[in-house]
Amino acid sequence: MSKITLGYFPGCSGLGTSAEYEKSTRAVCRELGIDLREIPDWNCCGSTPAHTVDPVLSSAFSARVFAQGEQVGITDVITPCPSCLSNLRNALRHMDDELFAARVDALTERPLKQEHSIKSVLQVIVEDIGLDSVKARVRKPLTGLKAVAYYGCLMNRPEKVMRFDDPENPVAMDQVLEVLGAEVLPFPLKVDCCGGSMSIPARRSTPHLAGKILDLAGEMGADVVVVACPLCQMNLDLRQGQSRAAGLKYTLPVPYFTQLMAYAFGLSDADTAFKLLAEDIAPAFTCMSRRSDEIKAEEARKAVLAEEKARAAAEKAAKTQAGTETAAEKQPGGKSRANSASAAGGAA
Repeated sequence: MSKITLGYFPGCSGLGTSAEYEKSTRAVCRELGIDLREIPDWNCCGSTPAHTVDPVLSSAFSARVFAQGEQVGITDVITPCPSCLSNLRNALRHMDDELFAARVDALTERPLKQEHSIKSVLQVIVEDIGLDSVKARVRKPLTGLKAVAYYGCLMNRPEKVMRFDDPENPVAMDQVLEVLGAEVLPFPLKVDCCGGSMSIPARRSTPHLAGKILDLAGEMGADVVVVACPLCQMNLDLRQGQSRAAGLKYTLPVPYFTQLMAYAFGLSDADTAFKLLAEDIAPAFTCMSRRSDEIKAEEARKAVLAEEKARAAAEKAAKTQAGTETAAEKQPGGKSRANSASAAGGAA
């Protein structure tokens, strides 16, 4: 497998609340041949608070990240966090305006001299690495696991900024989970809001919004709700106690897609980092194992039936052939004609 080298921006949550995302992302990228060069002395990109208060200051935070990368020859960057991705992309877009860029440069005193790009880890895996390469790394298929992919508001929207997948019905994470062997359920709330950062100023709203997502996933028979956003993961996983108080009926683990990739790749517990989830994923794997055994038993049963059917068909064909030959021999002169033909062949 050929390797690619990209700059890496972990984002602030990667060092704390989404440490499991950070650990599994690095492990998965290593296995897929993505060499991550962490941007030296990176800083917060300005998401979420800064861009709501001062877009110039927020863009200056992002511009400094790119400037730090540029200093060591990094211009193509990836990040696991959709919120960071959105802020970094918006900063580049805003800085296409010369007057806006001049205000940013006045704050950073480090004008960018090169073109820069920023993608999500999911986008790079799907578009640059490819699903075939992902499938080739699978050692422990997720056969029997029923999953719903939850994208949240920012991974694919707004479309003109994110430019990846469908903004209303994204499928990239679904496709990754499918090549890992999971059964991905069609989920109508895959881009509904979980409450986002409103969990701080409007604490009563988030448990209801997150609870609606979890309850529908549970009603559909999902074992896990798979995410790619640290804020979504926090609201759906860490706040399930609040959602239960607001009427939540189902308890579901909420792993990152990279954690399930690391597991399917057969990587270590340290790489999957499942222990850092608030809700235990063990029950989901128990269901997966049971269904996997059932699937294998059904496949074995079908294989036996197919073998028996093929054997019966072969026996029937043999009997039909034997009956045809017997009937031919019983025809008047049939045997003599055959003998004459045999004798004629010997004389020749």
